[in-house]
Amino acid sequence: MKSSFEQTLIEVWRQALVEHATAVELDGKSYPARRTPRRGLRQVDFVFDGNEIRGLEQNPDTRSEWAKLARSGKKVMQFLSEGRYIAVVVEGKATLYGGRDRT
Repeated sequence: MKSSFEQTLIEVWRQALVEHATAVELDGKSYPARRTPRRGLRQVDFVFDGNEIRGLEQNPDTRSEWAKLARSGKKVMQFLSEGRYIAVVVEGKATLYGGRDRT
């Protein structure tokens, strides 16, 4: 059974930020979980429904509300596609940006 877009984002968040996996497993495929060179933030590049998606741990040193949550100890991961932020997962709850349904 194929996962929904939101379920997939939550699964990437869980494996990368909660379990600290070195690779994220999705639908029988493995995607490496790396750390960014400068900040050491967790990052996972994966494919969903033919679209390349990047999951990136929220940088706590920015001024955004998401960074404020990260500073308070919450696990926050932003998701980008084609250079645009499309969603965020905070403590296991996904929020999609722009109202586009990707399921």
